[in-house]
Amino acid sequence: MTLSNPVRLAVIGAGSRGTGYARRAVAQGAAITAVVEPDRSRRDAFLAEFAGQRIECFATWEDIVAQGERVADAAVVSTPDRLHADPAIGLASAGYHLLLEKPIAPTEEESARIVEAAESAGVMLAVCHVMRYSGYSRTLKRLLDDGVIGRLVSVEHLEPIGWWHFAHSYVRGNWAREADSGPMLLTKSSHDIDWLSYIIGLPAERVSSFGSLLHFRPESKPVGATDRCLDCPLQNTCAYSATRIYRGFLGDETFERWPLAVLTTDVSAEGVDRALREGPYGRCVFDGQNDVVDHQVVNIEYQGGVTASFTVTAFTELDFRKTRLFGTDGSIEGDGRGFVVHDFARDEKYDVVPESRGNASAADGHGGADDALVEAFLEAVRTGDRSGLLSGPQESLATHRIVWLAEEARRSNAVVPIPAPLH
Repeated sequence: MTLSNPVRLAVIGAGSRGTGYARRAVAQGAAITAVVEPDRSRRDAFLAEFAGQRIECFATWEDIVAQGERVADAAVVSTPDRLHADPAIGLASAGYHLLLEKPIAPTEEESARIVEAAESAGVMLAVCHVMRYSGYSRTLKRLLDDGVIGRLVSVEHLEPIGWWHFAHSYVRGNWAREADSGPMLLTKSSHDIDWLSYIIGLPAERVSSFGSLLHFRPESKPVGATDRCLDCPLQNTCAYSATRIYRGFLGDETFERWPLAVLTTDVSAEGVDRALREGPYGRCVFDGQNDVVDHQVVNIEYQGGVTASFTVTAFTELDFRKTRLFGTDGSIEGDGRGFVVHDFARDEKYDVVPESRGNASAADGHGGADDALVEAFLEAVRTGDRSGLLSGPQESLATHRIVWLAEEARRSNAVVPIPAPLH
């Protein structure tokens, strides 16, 4: 297949993530040629931001496929999680390479169908496991591969979601209810389970997990709290006050793109207050609109006896992941920005500082990882060389499978074996 120069992209779902990937792709020389976005205000905002692009609007992804001749070389699929399968399968079958926001899909059956469609059509499928692509992760992988701490024995890994971020996405937002999206471990932390497999570099063999919805429940609602933060007498003192959280982001360009642009396309004081008055982001977090866990621990045993423990929790500041790795000859402690390596033989510690940029949030591109992922995908599409993509479809499916089995373990209070991949 002869590709255009620059690479042409269709964006299926022009919300926060789809727009963010489009923004990064255009900055790297790609052309946005098509968009599907049913929300008129978001579609108009997308077209206004990319006014310099010659973008054709389509009502559905099926309308793109019906064109016969491809309108793009690749598609960014960033629809809501439960709407991934049909466009991903349909566009792959029509010959479009795919940059697919994680998770692949909420269920193993749908995810396997997407992978099968991409493999059958011979197109590239890059799942947006952006953590693999940061300079931080690549540096850590090199340290381990070079044997600086000997044989890796165990890993402790923490995802600090951040109290307001959790309230935004997993209490008030799109991922609040499992029936609408999936379990929190899948919708948020499939990044981390995938990253552990990448860093450790071994197949996972068994998993256990514990976690619950502990705090964001009606019985935790403070006395005197109202249904809406705008009307609440506690709005100036409550840690989860929507008025304090969202008004505090006004004037900050990064946070106006996310999370404020998720609330409304009118990112002004009046627009934000209107969204808090009328939409879900102004509701009290203790009103019972959510059911996903707010903290969870996952324990994984890998081939050869290597172990990892993963903790994800709402009750932190929003920050980079924290990781401690223990080997036979040393240890590494990472804070998402750099590493402290302890050499046991010399009993000396030294710092390793990888190249990185930005902060931990999606608004800031996950410390440069989003840019690196988009760059790798565009180069792969342009050249046909997939070597720059750090995970293939089967690998992504395998790490998703660990997540589904961890959820099975949590619900059944059991240690669950992880079958070897079929491929």
